[in-house]
Amino acid sequence: MRRGFLPGFLVLTGVLVFSQFAAPLYAEDYSLQDLYGAALERAERVKFTEEDLAIAKEQKEKARSAIIPDITAYAAYTRYSESKMSAAGPVIQPESSSAYGLRLDQFYSLSGNEFRDIRIADKDIERTSYDISAFKEDYIFSVAGAYYDVLKSSKLVDIARANMERLSRQRDAAEARLKVGEVTKTALLRAEAELSGARSDLVRAENALALSRAVLARVVGIEGDFGLKETDHAEDGITGYTLPSLKEIALSERPELKSLALRREIAGERIRTAHGQYWPFLALEGVYEKRESNPSPFFFNDESISGGVSMNFVVFEGGLRKSQVNEAKSREKQASLLYDDFRREVSVEVENAHLDYLTQKGVFDALKDQLVFARDNFNAVSKQFTFGLADSLDVMDANTLLVTAERQVAEAGYDYHVAILRLRRATGTLLGAVTGAKSTPEENK
Repeated sequence: MRRGFLPGFLVLTGVLVFSQFAAPLYAEDYSLQDLYGAALERAERVKFTEEDLAIAKEQKEKARSAIIPDITAYAAYTRYSESKMSAAGPVIQPESSSAYGLRLDQFYSLSGNEFRDIRIADKDIERTSYDISAFKEDYIFSVAGAYYDVLKSSKLVDIARANMERLSRQRDAAEARLKVGEVTKTALLRAEAELSGARSDLVRAENALALSRAVLARVVGIEGDFGLKETDHAEDGITGYTLPSLKEIALSERPELKSLALRREIAGERIRTAHGQYWPFLALEGVYEKRESNPSPFFFNDESISGGVSMNFVVFEGGLRKSQVNEAKSREKQASLLYDDFRREVSVEVENAHLDYLTQKGVFDALKDQLVFARDNFNAVSKQFTFGLADSLDVMDANTLLVTAERQVAEAGYDYHVAILRLRRATGTLLGAVTGAKSTPEENK
């Protein structure tokens, strides 16, 4: 029994220990869509802005409370130093008295300002929802930028490693040919220098990759190690539209424009609210009261129910209402100017994003051709060097051209994908493309 138990115990212990150390080796892989979902779910900044919607809803509850009467319960007890009676016998001052009851009070403006405030609160909830959608679009665009920065940095690390391997082989070849006297020592020194430069490029590329991964983890809210799955990119449908069509889409879909339009409507409602201060105010009240007295007077009403209506009209208040109206008009004008200005800004932003997309697409296509030529050129020169038809300088120049082309293609390819997302963001359709729904307030409710 002992001989069989001990090996089994050791195997079980080894498995448990290995599992503790092996667990961190399995990092979770994220696609770009996974990062979008994780950022919208985990990021503190997104949660912070979503609280604005909760605040706006509470503002509506506060506005709604203004049309509901206030009910107050009260009670009072009074103790006197002594009881006093008149010569005829009635009580002048009791020994003690108490009263308690309920009071209902309601205050209305005949202009309907209380109901207008509820409408304003509804519009403010909708406006806040559009603001949240705009923030989410900006945030997921920053996530995409950080994602492509990591992929770009990773690609540059691979290019730097491949370059160092090629230069290592070139250095070895130069060293071998130096021994047989086919090249001078200058060729070997040049190869050593190029290899040292490649090592420093690799160190810089690896540090840049580590930094870009840290930035992505911070933006998305990822903890621990992680991997990235490169998304298979297809041509986005938004790129098939003409520039005038893209501008029309942006003017109808940008959540910032919808928010500014609602801000302008709210400012117009506040003008009418300010004018409502010139109207009379109606006050309603109802009281139920129960009284006790010891000793009780002969004519004593111990219970009463009453109601009252009053109307107040402010005749003069030092010009306050006029200033409030003028202020509301100025704010409405500001909102209109801001809306018109942003419409023009959106038009320019769409045009800029469209031109950037066309530029990146053209550059990417041209650099891909350049990379094919540079790779063929390097292979041809390497073979010529092997047979003594080219010197080491020709190989170094061909390698430099190849490395430059590889880096430019890697950067241009990811910049091209970012340009498509920027065009989506400029037209206000990025969030809809990510979540599968339009950027409307309903998705935030």
